[in-house]
Amino acid sequence: MLAEIKGLNEECGVFAIWGHEKAAEMTYYGLHALQHRGQEGAGIVTSDGEKLNVHKGVGLINDVFSEGEFSRLKGNAAIGHVRYATQGGGGFENVQPLVFRSQTTSMALAHNGNLVNAHALKSQLEAQGSILQTTSDTEVIAHLIKRSGNVPLEDAITSALGMIKGAYAFTILTENQLFVGLDPRGLRPLSIGRLGEAYVFASETCAFDLIGATYEREVMPGELIIIDEQGFRSTQFTSPMQRTLCSMEYVYFSRPDSDLNNQNVHASRKIMGKQLAVEAPVEADVVTGVPDSSISAAIGFSEATGIPYELGLIKNRYVGRTFIQPSQELREQGVKMKLSAVRGIVEGKRVVMVDDSIVRGTTSRRIVGLLKEAGALEVHVRIASPPIENPCYYGIDTSTKGELIASNNTVEEIREIIGADSLAFLSTEGLEASIVADRDQQTYGICQACFTGNYPTEIYPDTIIPAYKD
Repeated sequence: MLAEIKGLNEECGVFAIWGHEKAAEMTYYGLHALQHRGQEGAGIVTSDGEKLNVHKGVGLINDVFSEGEFSRLKGNAAIGHVRYATQGGGGFENVQPLVFRSQTTSMALAHNGNLVNAHALKSQLEAQGSILQTTSDTEVIAHLIKRSGNVPLEDAITSALGMIKGAYAFTILTENQLFVGLDPRGLRPLSIGRLGEAYVFASETCAFDLIGATYEREVMPGELIIIDEQGFRSTQFTSPMQRTLCSMEYVYFSRPDSDLNNQNVHASRKIMGKQLAVEAPVEADVVTGVPDSSISAAIGFSEATGIPYELGLIKNRYVGRTFIQPSQELREQGVKMKLSAVRGIVEGKRVVMVDDSIVRGTTSRRIVGLLKEAGALEVHVRIASPPIENPCYYGIDTSTKGELIASNNTVEEIREIIGADSLAFLSTEGLEASIVADRDQQTYGICQACFTGNYPTEIYPDTIIPAYKD
């Protein structure tokens, strides 16, 4: 479902490339493939071996970049970023990559995730004289790196990573080195590819497909990769831990043509739909999915039950971004502008509406209403994930229990609120079985904290209602 009307948003996407004569152009295309991960800002930084060149701005990739910019983005190495701004985190100053210049070397940093101890680190840095220019977690990482003094940058980065807690996938570019790293539990996705002799890194593998790169492997939890004129090196900056990749990457955020942890997202969503059909069968005439992220699960539900899959809901792909505020009234209007029910398909039918998740319930209520206004006799809602009862502190903008309908209502109460004839969610066991290929391997595993409340890291008191995330 559309993130701007649904109220569930990923923080950003990162991309990096080393050793390609058109690094800026490849990064531009890579960010196009990751545009779904952030629409509020975009930026690219390149290195020509002597200096860092930067261009960034607020808006979509096509709004920020034109052909003229690429003549100034020289170099065979680049990092890029697309960003979704959460509360308190908007504005040009927070658009990444952030660039930090000094007398010795310059450094550009792009980051996906959220640091749960960022507030404490900011207070510590400010007490020691640091002047922070943004409300971004990313700047905290940069200050911690520089605080290490005159030591090799690899050592400074390793020292900084030992102080930060939470979720992070980052890229750091200097005049002559590229650093790529992932948090110790691998909460955020990050993959390695090759484009000829060039190394490529991206939040999702769909970016590799667009530029013609081949997938190599995932960046491992706690891994720090260094690339320079000496070649590719990998180190482990922390002891290996059980991976807990964000389950919502599979449920909603990632594109269906991406592979995460060697599992295709579309295939995983189909399995979720099939498992949902086993757990919550219903007699109906048609199955329809809410475009776009729910279609795979709807197909799986249809295949498992034998109920025909139909396009009962259509997404209007020619409506521009509305910049509407997240009030209930305007959120409902946004749904009506961007989705419509197909009367010829649903009229006089018992409809199974498969969706990926319910956050506030406002959008689900409006879509159920659309289907009934179009003549559906019954609307049975099936959700291909468990109820979201807990906030996420790792880079998704659900920061308080009060905004989550499932934390304050039973399933039956939610059903009444959204106006469905029946409602059922996928179990946490069913979700894990749909995603995790090998539970015995340490590199497999998912975070289900938003469903279970079992957070894989310590949660600091000042992160309960975060003021900013990146």
